[in-house]
Amino acid sequence: MQNEASYRGLPALAGLCSFDEVFRPGLSVEQCVRRLKRYHYAFKRLHEIFIARITAEPVYELKMGFSLHAYICSEHTTALRSRVGEMREPPLGLEDSPDDHLGILFDEILAAPTIEELILGLYEVALPAIEAALEMHLEDTNPLADQPTVRLCKFALLELDEMCTYGAQVIARLVDRETRARVQPWLDLLDDCLSAAGGLEGSLSPAVKAIIRQHSDKPFIFDGRPKRDQRFSDPYNMGVNAEVFLYDEQMPPEPKILMMFYKRLREIDVPEMMASIIAQTPGKPWNYYRDLTRQLWDEARHAMMGEVGFRSLGIDWPKLVMVNFTWSLALNTQLKPIERHAVLYFIEQGLMPKTGKRHEWEVGVASKNPLSALFQDYDWADEVLHARIGRDCYVKDFSDAKKSVEYGDACWSRVLLDWNRYREEGLTQHLNWWPDVYRAACRTWGIEPDAKVLAYDTSYETVRADLKNLSGSA
Repeated sequence: MQNEASYRGLPALAGLCSFDEVFRPGLSVEQCVRRLKRYHYAFKRLHEIFIARITAEPVYELKMGFSLHAYICSEHTTALRSRVGEMREPPLGLEDSPDDHLGILFDEILAAPTIEELILGLYEVALPAIEAALEMHLEDTNPLADQPTVRLCKFALLELDEMCTYGAQVIARLVDRETRARVQPWLDLLDDCLSAAGGLEGSLSPAVKAIIRQHSDKPFIFDGRPKRDQRFSDPYNMGVNAEVFLYDEQMPPEPKILMMFYKRLREIDVPEMMASIIAQTPGKPWNYYRDLTRQLWDEARHAMMGEVGFRSLGIDWPKLVMVNFTWSLALNTQLKPIERHAVLYFIEQGLMPKTGKRHEWEVGVASKNPLSALFQDYDWADEVLHARIGRDCYVKDFSDAKKSVEYGDACWSRVLLDWNRYREEGLTQHLNWWPDVYRAACRTWGIEPDAKVLAYDTSYETVRADLKNLSGSA
């Protein structure tokens, strides 16, 4: 039928579908919007959960995975908000829960007390439920009339599949049979919530069953104290001042890339801190959360660039590099959310001059290490974006930009990174790990260590002289 109705058998209807497929009526605008609001709610709540669990999650790989998935969920939340706004829906009502049982479902996952329950709730219940709902939408809607929604669903399904694949791999490693059996009653509760809601999309007859909260019977409390797994053997270590070495013109560019890889990997603490701003700052327009989540993910990417850099040189970073969390710990426990944001913006402004990100890129190029040059190129581009995000999300609340920077400086000056106390309390000896890392790189390069580089001063006096630059490289 399609070939007979089109010119010389060319694809009809812009190649979207056949005439037979478009003859069926499909969802009305009202029905479509009702479902879209439920998808939007699901992605938004998942974003909230991923953000809320980044800081206190000790496992590095999960910290990075949650950062990526928070970003993905924020992007799909944004796309769905835009689509609802196109469909005769002012006011949109997107801040309301579309179903009380869906609310309980996501409250329960947010409050999951163990990592096993959290990942099962996320990757075996919530994300597959959204996936099934979007696939059903593609089956139920008219592919021509509702093509913009169809497109959103297709893009979301691509990334949902990747997220679920990641989740399955995580679950296979972290959840054994005994654990699954122990938490099965809770997983049944999550399934009951979906049934009582008529499915995530709301197209089924709601099951009539009493839903009793378990983990969410008490409100979730955000944990702002960063945690690290056992590979981070000395998270209070502040014995190596990367910035002093990096900006010392007497030092050659090749070893400087080691300090830049360290600076990148150390940026684990930026998502740990930024998650606290997002989680503890209510009532902002959605774009505020979307933009800050993009920046959070960029900082996680930067940390992984550092990891990749060390691995490319055969350096066992968990054994040799002491990556601290003193910056995120200090900001999260000493400052209010707006003050943390002020410090973040203040530090970012220091990265914009020629001595900032441009210098790091120039060092990467001069080092003849293509990976370092590439990573610094993108890191620099990201930081320019972050400066714009700071202007949009932070500076606009001040009467002028100068005051916003001054406020950040004042907040930063109140932060105490207590070098002596960390040592006196036995939390660290501030080990100078630089010589071992440099020797390992020299073995990869097939050269003898330069005595001047090997003996570079990373003592307490040098560290103290540039204390504020020890962390928060953003």
